[in-house]
Amino acid sequence: MEDLSNYRKSYEKSQLVETELPEDPINLFHKWFHETKEFGGVDEVNAMTVATIGLDGFPKSRVVLLKKYDEEGFIFYTNYNSEKGKAILNNPNVCLSFFWPGMERQVIIKGVVEKTMEAVSDNYFESRPDGSKLGAIVSSQSEVIPSREFLDDQLKKLESKYQGKPIPRPEFWGGFLVRPVEVEFWQGRPNRLHDRIRYQLHAVFNWKMERLSP
Repeated sequence: MEDLSNYRKSYEKSQLVETELPEDPINLFHKWFHETKEFGGVDEVNAMTVATIGLDGFPKSRVVLLKKYDEEGFIFYTNYNSEKGKAILNNPNVCLSFFWPGMERQVIIKGVVEKTMEAVSDNYFESRPDGSKLGAIVSSQSEVIPSREFLDDQLKKLESKYQGKPIPRPEFWGGFLVRPVEVEFWQGRPNRLHDRIRYQLHAVFNWKMERLSP
């Protein structure tokens, strides 16, 4: 067994002070997102972990890409028939998390999911490169397949079928909107006395802000 007990780091880059924070967590998320982007050192600042409760009763987390956010919530796209999609449709309560180590920050979001409007999914699908469009159609996401060659062969068939033609969005693929009910901001601080600020939704666009012990 490898002993990792000596892996330690002192967090000293920033702090969270209530009097300097906005009333709405989306505004703080926007600020942190762009500060992380400008800081650099992160390949995909929009990468986030989505945790769901699966049909088997087990929680499962995976990394996906955030594609849009506003006061309504956070949007990502997936195959609705995938393990993730089925889990969400069965239990729409999910957790999103962002970890930006260069800024010594985490954001944890509890929310309730709903499908985006079809027009939203259509518009995003149309913006994707043709290869990504065909990949979404080819992949029976989370299903067992016989080999990598099987997947590549299916892609070649679709490339031939849609050569020079528009590629329609399949009905089983589209967006999910996560409407947040709780957002926690974690800022690393010295001596493991980290700053944790939690926003909880009490009414439409009415958030209660509290400090949590680290």
